[in-house]
Amino acid sequence: MKALLIYPLIPDTFWNFRHVLKFIRKKAAHVPLGLLTVAAMMPKDWEIKLVDMNAQHLSDATIQWADMVFIGAMIIQKESVQQIISRCRKMERVVVGGGPLFTSFPEVFEDVDHLILNEAEITLPPFLKDLQSGNLNRIYQNEERPNITMTPLPRWDLIDINTYASMAVQYSRGCPYNCEFCDIVYLNGREPRVKSNEQMLKEFDSLYNIGWRGSLFIVDDNFIGNRLQVKTLLRKLIPWQAARNFPFTLYTQATVNLALDEELMQLMTAAGFDSIFLGIETPEKDCLLECGKYQNLQIDIVEAVKTIQRHGMEVTGGFIIGFDSDPPDIFERQIKFLQDSGIVRAMIGLLHAPPGSRLYKRLKKEGRLLEITSGDNCDGSMNFIPKMGYDFIRKEYHHLLNNIYSPRQYYLRVLEFLNTYVPARRHPVTVLGIVAFLNIILHLGILDNWRNSVYFWKLMIKTLIFHRRSMREAVTLMMFGYHFRKLLKK
Repeated sequence: MKALLIYPLIPDTFWNFRHVLKFIRKKAAHVPLGLLTVAAMMPKDWEIKLVDMNAQHLSDATIQWADMVFIGAMIIQKESVQQIISRCRKMERVVVGGGPLFTSFPEVFEDVDHLILNEAEITLPPFLKDLQSGNLNRIYQNEERPNITMTPLPRWDLIDINTYASMAVQYSRGCPYNCEFCDIVYLNGREPRVKSNEQMLKEFDSLYNIGWRGSLFIVDDNFIGNRLQVKTLLRKLIPWQAARNFPFTLYTQATVNLALDEELMQLMTAAGFDSIFLGIETPEKDCLLECGKYQNLQIDIVEAVKTIQRHGMEVTGGFIIGFDSDPPDIFERQIKFLQDSGIVRAMIGLLHAPPGSRLYKRLKKEGRLLEITSGDNCDGSMNFIPKMGYDFIRKEYHHLLNNIYSPRQYYLRVLEFLNTYVPARRHPVTVLGIVAFLNIILHLGILDNWRNSVYFWKLMIKTLIFHRRSMREAVTLMMFGYHFRKLLKK
């Protein structure tokens, strides 16, 4: 069997960081970890190719080579998926779909030959068994939650790791919280399932042994969902990193109540974490109550962010506008919160209702659903009728984005962050880092218009004088600021 695994194109968005990649000479930000893991579950005698369309071209010849085409995708990749399916149909290739997109919208893909839904550890083996017997069903679906200690190591040999800005591993699936707008509980369950410590160290070993050094994303939706277990992992990871001179710089996703656990923050910093994405959503308490984000009500969120920053981790924040409880001044309040907290990289999106979420079910019952979500909550669309009025929200939303990503406001947030942030360790100077620094000087300090360049040089000089130990972080944030401004010009 010749199997072609395809990871579709991610559109130009907050998450693909396309405008940053040229500074560091990479083709894609993140690896297709799901498909690499699925590839490891396939029969050993299969010929397997993997094409990540974010890093390489998908040719007709590659499609024609395959006996069967497997597509793994998220909702945001829907447009690219449909184009791939169309190409495969013209070449009469068997198409198999899996991942969050197909699990959420199986009815949309009637032209896909086979759907392997939910989690592959449960639904892929029956498909492979039926394939061998020649008696395939169209849909393989099972909501049982697999024990992920049985999940194999990803097939890193199927990609060129040097084309990526970051590698990825997964420690857990599931989240103990059940926020109304989130579909994680629907996709992965509410009880966090974790891999064993030995299993995780093998995953780290596998990346280290193939020569990877640098950024490593632990992709969990909530890395600290099972705090007792994650602390045991971190205690094993700290000496592993130290013995190898910290080859990996780690980042992940968690909840804001991390700031309440001093031991956990210290362990994460000691293990090499220097960045974390938090779902902050809104400074409005009524909105947090509305969406069931009760964990964010336990703490002063600005102080929580500052606490995490002081422990050596940059906080990247996710924010949402469009709740029924949003007051008319929510846009100004979001701006003030960002400037006060020093959250530089802020993903502010409009509320969407993904299938499987409690919000989707409520809005459907209320007759307010409009269409399938785009999967990109930063594209200015909404898939339901908001109470505040869509035209007003869209107008004010664009004003908000142009404000927070203007050079003046953005660089002020960088300084606010640097004033609080305490780097845990020095990172070695690399050739890639020097290239990125020189590119930043060229594009933002020389080629940019003079108004923007003035703010750039002010920040650069202040960083050199007052925050020299954090120059790496400052340069990184300058690159991302460039990316965000480019997105706004689309």
